[in-house]
Amino acid sequence: MSTLRNKVQLIGNVGQDPVITNLESGKRVARLTLATNEHYKNNQGERVTNTEWHTLIGWGKLADIIEGFVTKGKEIAIEGKLTSRSYEDKEGNKRYVTEVVLSEILLLGGTTNED
Repeated sequence: MSTLRNKVQLIGNVGQDPVITNLESGKRVARLTLATNEHYKNNQGERVTNTEWHTLIGWGKLADIIEGFVTKGKEIAIEGKLTSRSYEDKEGNKRYVTEVVLSEILLLGGTTNED
């Protein structure tokens, strides 16, 4: 059970084309969003879909894979860990961000294009 400490597994659709950044250090990072859907029936018996958005970060080889194969609408499965950080925006307000840092990505068959 010690390997289950900070592990996230999600399956969903990519919300926008990934942004790949080449850092001065030579490292590459990919940033993308993933939508996961939960379906349930409300008190009136109507089917409701709740969509959650997750920010994903992939470094190195994962950034290369993401750049080559992942596009908006693509269905993917990911595994990673949650990380939190804070920063100051242009107005000096402190902002907090929670992201999933990827350790694995699996390209699945489906796509959902909603342009």
